[in-house]
Amino acid sequence: MRKRQSNSSRSDEGVEPSHYVLDSYALLAYFEDEAGAAIVTELIEGTVEGVSLFLSLINFGEVAYITERERGREEAMDMLEDIRRLPIVLCGVDERRVLAAAHIKAGYPVSYADAFAVALAQELGAVVVTGDPEFKKVEDLVPMLWLRTI
Repeated sequence: MRKRQSNSSRSDEGVEPSHYVLDSYALLAYFEDEAGAAIVTELIEGTVEGVSLFLSLINFGEVAYITERERGREEAMDMLEDIRRLPIVLCGVDERRVLAAAHIKAGYPVSYADAFAVALAQELGAVVVTGDPEFKKVEDLVPMLWLRTI
């Protein structure tokens, strides 16, 4: 697996991260074969080499409503089932994570769902995988793996 590019002041030179938090953009790019799909595919295939992928249930719900709105409920349910089959750990929410996301949302102009991805990445010491330009606003909080040029 090739070395990943990350825009982060926290990343150690020469050390490839092993924990990644996917946001809804990353999964939608993967399923719709959009820009960045190959990177997400490489990460999924990398799980056999010690890469761990995580997804907040809040972002899982975000994929659900976006897909249902654009393609209908049946396709949304099919996509969620496909996500469940992938080697991605679905991470629930508890009071600690809710308050961490609320703190991020209070200090940065990002969506509440995006704040959950950031909070989970902070908790796990992980890299956020996204192509959503909104995450530029929180680059100082967690490392990013950009799926497209922002």
